[in-house]
Amino acid sequence: MALFGRSKSSPRLMPELDDGELGRLCKQLSPSTMRNMADFNVEAAERLVKDADTDWDRRWHRLSVLAEATADFNFDRSWLMRRPKSVDAMIFGAWVSAVRVSRGEPASELPDAAQTCYHAAESRPHDPLPHVALLAILRLLRRPSHELNEVWQNVVLRDPWNREAHLQVLAYLSPEECGLPGQAREFVDAQQARMPADAPATALELTASVREFHRATTGDQLNGILADLWWDRPHAASVLDRALTLWTRPGFLRHAAALADLNLLAYALTQAGRISEAGAVFEALGTTVVGWPWSERGDPAEQFASWRSRALR
Repeated sequence: MALFGRSKSSPRLMPELDDGELGRLCKQLSPSTMRNMADFNVEAAERLVKDADTDWDRRWHRLSVLAEATADFNFDRSWLMRRPKSVDAMIFGAWVSAVRVSRGEPASELPDAAQTCYHAAESRPHDPLPHVALLAILRLLRRPSHELNEVWQNVVLRDPWNREAHLQVLAYLSPEECGLPGQAREFVDAQQARMPADAPATALELTASVREFHRATTGDQLNGILADLWWDRPHAASVLDRALTLWTRPGFLRHAAALADLNLLAYALTQAGRISEAGAVFEALGTTVVGWPWSERGDPAEQFASWRSRALR
């Protein structure tokens, strides 16, 4: 047991998941290194993204995790200043703006970020990622659905099962944002009917179910009682059964955020009271924790560790 803090074998937040190169770069980037190593850091980030080539799923994972890690110290501006014509720098900067707004900062940067996305899309027409970033920005601006639909079609044309794009549309269609009752479920059902089971967006259905679970069971004592029954409903149980059967097959999930989706599955199984079945998922995850959905119940690493201990007894 570590005397100070968690040991390396303890569950810990790892936004980079199993991308070792990404994790090392995130540790390297900091306000202090930006003063003397700005050129080196920009070159390292640029190289990391380019190494993903046209694996759009991996490319987005690297850009988005870097954005989350550096949004507080203007690495985006340093990158764009040194590479003003770089499409990756444009996408990165636009996404950083979205990250800042999602953390509570004013949305004043978003109109310019949207224009940057349009410019990036013109500069690299085959790339879906400017459209993915734009989709999130329009969602944050609460733009009309026809505007988002046009951008959504541009994503689908270039990368039909883009994970982030599907999750952005799901959030936009939620009752808390711009959706009508049942609209999010219709979207999920339509996508699920034709989506390959191992697509990067495969967790769309389970994500929707977990969000519905939180919506239905957060609040008073009655909702706490309903939480024990919610996952017993036929549809919710079948979503869990399907994910558990497929996702735990060795090598079945190969997309960049596979471990994030397995975190989601482990969480849903624990909330459903299917603790022993969650054991295989925790085994596959090792110590890799993501923030959501564990953060709904407290500190993510502590929640993960507690449930893992129970599942692996």
